[in-house]
Amino acid sequence: MKPSKINSQNFFQFETDFIESLNCIPMVVRMKLDTCGVKLKLTHWHQFSQEERMDLVNMPCSSTEEAQRYQEFLQNLVQAKTGSFAGELSVPPRPPWLDAVNIPDNVQQKAGEFDVSISQQQWSALTPLQRFALIKLSRPSHENKNFLPALKEFNLHK
Repeated sequence: MKPSKINSQNFFQFETDFIESLNCIPMVVRMKLDTCGVKLKLTHWHQFSQEERMDLVNMPCSSTEEAQRYQEFLQNLVQAKTGSFAGELSVPPRPPWLDAVNIPDNVQQKAGEFDVSISQQQWSALTPLQRFALIKLSRPSHENKNFLPALKEFNLHK
């Protein structure tokens, strides 16, 4: 693949502290991992060059065929760098970030901690990537420091 440059349109403002270095896995890649069923560890990510990381940011992963290509490319990359393949994740047939109607309870609960109630209209107006970010950032096991910045960035909190 041809090396890619940083395109800020691929990232959220709350990710700006690591975008230039890409030392963390950005949400756009995390959504693709969940879409193609690969459990990529941060230690794997750190094995990749900047160009390889940007390839993973920019490579499409929306259709079934694209997800398969993404998974193959990623698994080959992990295997080449580490000698073994990354783990696999089950891929739900209807991922919650693609559901523009039903707001996950954990998202509403986390938003409630900031006195925010997300309406169904607001939820449906978000992009799948924005919904994915809120879902990931609202998980109890996740470091949630970016949940409030995400609410603000997505115009859900004043």
